[in-house]
Amino acid sequence: MRLSARVDYALRAVAELAAASSASPETRLVTADRLASAQQIPPKFLESILLQLRRGGVVVAQRGPEGGYRLARPAADISLAEIIRVIDGPLANVRGQRPEELGYIGAAAALQDVWIALRANERLILETVTIEDVVTGELPERVRDLVADPRAWV
Repeated sequence: MRLSARVDYALRAVAELAAASSASPETRLVTADRLASAQQIPPKFLESILLQLRRGGVVVAQRGPEGGYRLARPAADISLAEIIRVIDGPLANVRGQRPEELGYIGAAAALQDVWIALRANERLILETVTIEDVVTGELPERVRDLVADPRAWV
């Protein structure tokens, strides 16, 4: 699986928003500059990412001198998969197509099953891990088990 810089930055920015709201509930809005600085994200790049996240219903924006961004829903209700889909589209695709739309034939026919299994495995992790899990460091047991396997690190 290859994640784009946009997805990486989006996940980090959303985690930062979640951390800000949990650390200080009265801090309802966080500026883009503060997010960019906290996560070392290029500010102009972050602005376009925040626009996508707003359009995707992940964050809410408020303009003005007291403006900024906040999560649209509790962090526990936002999965990593949702953010990835908002920024980059489907979790798994081959040449821009969903695996079930491919038409492999002959000796390569089983590749379609491999791509579908890969997507299912990605979903198993990315749809169950929430932004709250990331911010608190309390990842689901399945993720902790996978990370504990030394083979995962090579």
